[in-house]
Amino acid sequence: MRNAEEYTVGAAIIRLMRGVVYRETDEDSWLALQHQGAPIRDHFATIGLDVVVDDTEGYAYLRSVADNEEEQPLPRLVMRRSLTYNVSLLLVLLRKRLVEFETSGSEGKLVLGRDQIVTMLRLFLADSTNEARVIDTVDTTIRRAAELGFLRPLRGQPDHWEVRRILKAYVDAQTMSDFAAKLADYARSGSNGQRSNGSDAAGSRVAEAAEGGESDD
Repeated sequence: MRNAEEYTVGAAIIRLMRGVVYRETDEDSWLALQHQGAPIRDHFATIGLDVVVDDTEGYAYLRSVADNEEEQPLPRLVMRRSLTYNVSLLLVLLRKRLVEFETSGSEGKLVLGRDQIVTMLRLFLADSTNEARVIDTVDTTIRRAAELGFLRPLRGQPDHWEVRRILKAYVDAQTMSDFAAKLADYARSGSNGQRSNGSDAAGSRVAEAAEGGESDD
């Protein structure tokens, strides 16, 4: 018979394979990572994955180990996703809002309504004078960000989203700086054609998200 400790480790492994583990919503898996981290890390190391635990922010996720040129590379288990310009843009703008939220001394979670996200994105969207098209584009972009695990809809608050702190692991200061420079170029040029090709600026650095977006029950 397996003991309770083995079941806890097994459950934590499964949760990590499903997506990001958050301390506030999955206490059992988080405690397993804290107290039984070695066997969990050893399990994933055999299949080419690192377990990244951020104790300050309270989340853990899987990351592919850099390939060793002297060894036969393992198949990639954590998918590298290709992001559209709109999704890349939203993630960088959300990261910027998260920085502002934290530096202002605000506590708790950053929550944004759809109207706020529309305002954030409108300046950079083609055909921004077509309200129906803007709303449709924003809704599509929000859904994709939620599927990737960077946004979570709030129960009882329609069209309101929590910005998940895991975003900080995928959009770093360099990415924000690079993308800000690109956006400045687009704003000066006013070229929608150029904007449509902007996904590489942030997408190449943000696109490796944990396999499968998660929503906590």
